[in-house]
Amino acid sequence: MERVIGIIGGSGLYEIEGLEERAQVTVDTPWGPPSDQIVTGRLGGVKMAFLPRHGRGHVHTPSSVPYRANIDALKRLGVTDIVSISAVGSFREEMAPGDFVIVDQFIDRTFAREKSFFGPGLVAHVSLAHPTCPALSGACFSAATGVTVHMGGTYLAMEGPQFSTLAESKLYREVWGADVIGMTNMPEAKLAREAEICYASVAMVTDYDSWHPGHGEVDITRIIATLGANAAAARALIAGLPKALGATHGTCPHGCDTALDHAIMTAPDRRDPALAARLSAVAGRVL
Repeated sequence: MERVIGIIGGSGLYEIEGLEERAQVTVDTPWGPPSDQIVTGRLGGVKMAFLPRHGRGHVHTPSSVPYRANIDALKRLGVTDIVSISAVGSFREEMAPGDFVIVDQFIDRTFAREKSFFGPGLVAHVSLAHPTCPALSGACFSAATGVTVHMGGTYLAMEGPQFSTLAESKLYREVWGADVIGMTNMPEAKLAREAEICYASVAMVTDYDSWHPGHGEVDITRIIATLGANAAAARALIAGLPKALGATHGTCPHGCDTALDHAIMTAPDRRDPALAARLSAVAGRVL
């Protein structure tokens, strides 16, 4: 199967440089429009699709991002691998502003978002014990240059849009053992798993949240300054992905592309045909 790498760009990353055969594509989905038009093309001979998570000009809040439409749209474009790039705060001294963290676990504290493509009339339960793809995450680690990269870390997903209180920051760091905090990787990772797409999270550290006694509360002006440097490193990572991954996508050794094999619980004769129709792209392989 031909590989198609989907890049979901977070704060500070709104374009991919160097794309050949570049085109802007409008994708209609049963879940509404995605965050913005998707830019497609080739980089290093490999097909790419880029979607700015917040829309160009940063018009979506973390809670208003149309997560289901975004993942559905990428699936419709044949995306086999999603690399999610996002800004985060750090709970670890060694994960300093400017560093990257290749996330491998999540704690989901969001509460105002639709978190599944499935629902009443067509019920499914996918495994999220390991919510990111180790193979794709490893390729992201290999592709990163010119930046300190930490392999592995737990991402606390908060609702936002406000930053943490000091008490929350201490709870997440000292009691729950989270490593970084952000607002957008959930339910994105859950939906990618339901859509049977390999998913990796590259977290760009911009600050120390509010726990660090030497840095004080989160300052958006400092975050924006750090994002500029981080975005340059993110573009370099993206440029290295075609070589790290290759142009062919085989069977995922970790089962990301077969996540729905035993997930659907609703008997065929009891399935809601309207919901089944909405799931044609996401779950068409098993429906």
